[in-house]
Amino acid sequence: MAVQLIFILHLIVGFYFHVSALERRDSRYVKFPVVHSTNKDVFADFGDRRAITTVPLANRSDVAYYAQLNIGTPPQQVYVQLDTGSFELWVNPDCSELQGSADVRFCQAVGHYDSASSSTATKLAGTKSLRYGIGSADVQYVTDDIDLGGSDSQLKGVQFGVATDTSDEFSGILGIGHGQNMTIRYKNFIDELEDQGVTETKAFSLALGSKDEQEGVVIFGGLDTGKFTGNLQTLPIIAAEDSPDKVPRYWVNMTSLSLTPPNGKTKQYENTTMAVFLDSGATLTLLPTDLANSIAEDFGAEAMDANGFYSVNCSLNDLPGTLNFAFNGVTIRVPYNEVVRELQTSSGTQCYLGISPSDEFTLLGDTMLRSAYAVFDQTNNAIHLAQYVNCGMNEMEIKDGTDMKAIKGDCDAPAAKNAVSMSSSSVAATPTRTASTTEVAKTDSPAAATTTIGSAGVGASTMAESSSPRIHLGWWTKLATATFWVVMAKRGLS
Repeated sequence: MAVQLIFILHLIVGFYFHVSALERRDSRYVKFPVVHSTNKDVFADFGDRRAITTVPLANRSDVAYYAQLNIGTPPQQVYVQLDTGSFELWVNPDCSELQGSADVRFCQAVGHYDSASSSTATKLAGTKSLRYGIGSADVQYVTDDIDLGGSDSQLKGVQFGVATDTSDEFSGILGIGHGQNMTIRYKNFIDELEDQGVTETKAFSLALGSKDEQEGVVIFGGLDTGKFTGNLQTLPIIAAEDSPDKVPRYWVNMTSLSLTPPNGKTKQYENTTMAVFLDSGATLTLLPTDLANSIAEDFGAEAMDANGFYSVNCSLNDLPGTLNFAFNGVTIRVPYNEVVRELQTSSGTQCYLGISPSDEFTLLGDTMLRSAYAVFDQTNNAIHLAQYVNCGMNEMEIKDGTDMKAIKGDCDAPAAKNAVSMSSSSVAATPTRTASTTEVAKTDSPAAATTTIGSAGVGASTMAESSSPRIHLGWWTKLATATFWVVMAKRGLS
């Protein structure tokens, strides 16, 4: 009898995994968890929080976003910062030149790739110097295979940089901007995914996840309707020749910017129709100086500090207001607690507005993108945008003929926080004391870059997600089929 039961169990398990494998092959997309650097479950052993005060804020962001890659044969695990504002993949930061023991431990934890330990690695003749606003990386190009975790897919012979020297870099970077013949001469990660048939299109969706969730997801070649509300709205990517810096980026047109304080009386800011680009590698949102000053005043900041930052009261994190970024057909409402940066230091909690003034560059960084669900679509030169809400998981492939405007999210609109309303459109509050800081938000070009590189992190955990109807249906189909084979097996053994 025991032998019969074991045989039946093997039938059930084997059939289940056979069906699962078929589903993975039929769906041409791959997803990676996106882990926040503030995730305490992942970064519990990072080091003494007090060490943060030994490093300028420029070299450490309150939230940064990392994905795991398995490179080489056998696979070597490394973590890289996910960056829509740059174009190339590189690994192996030099940890020895960093200040602070916690920073060194953090850098070491992101993993190290050794081409000599990989049987599929090939060293190339090319080298390059990648310059960032707060650091740099000199790289030697190699090619090697990259396993795509969570799937049975693998990229063969991908070109990327291995750092020979870095300055003020805590991790490598996975640049997922435009690639071959637009910003660089070779195929980047996005190019290779399509070229090798892992995805049907050069499109990917990004949900950074809220501060409370501490993790998100990026799906190359697919999207998840359980991560947004309303229909996706298509925004044309501004051509490089028409963009502010003449570089191929994810530039789109913003139509207006407004503030809805706790009392519900929305304030519209003037002269806020402008080109902006979406940059997951930038901690801050950069806006024109007059606009940034107006917003900061409404958040109770008396003035910029010596380093160009706005100190605000941490109690704003508990209020239900929103900063509203409007585009054609969609408005992304960013809650106060996502706009306000909360930093833990040895002197206590200090808060800053996640907006910085810049008359040279306008970008929407993580303080805005955490509240957006964005599909970056190079194939159709568009960004498809919706309000981020996490109500579960319901993934689908993005195909050449997918009508993105017809795709609607499964989630209801986000509920506002419960808080005491204020009596005016101003949300003024007494600023808290700030630490000495310097920070530059990131931009990048084929020749040079400026970036906010934050605390890199390792590991990944599963996002809390409820099962979608599609998942339930697939599970029951497998169970019913497995039951059939159990019955047949019993008959054969009787």
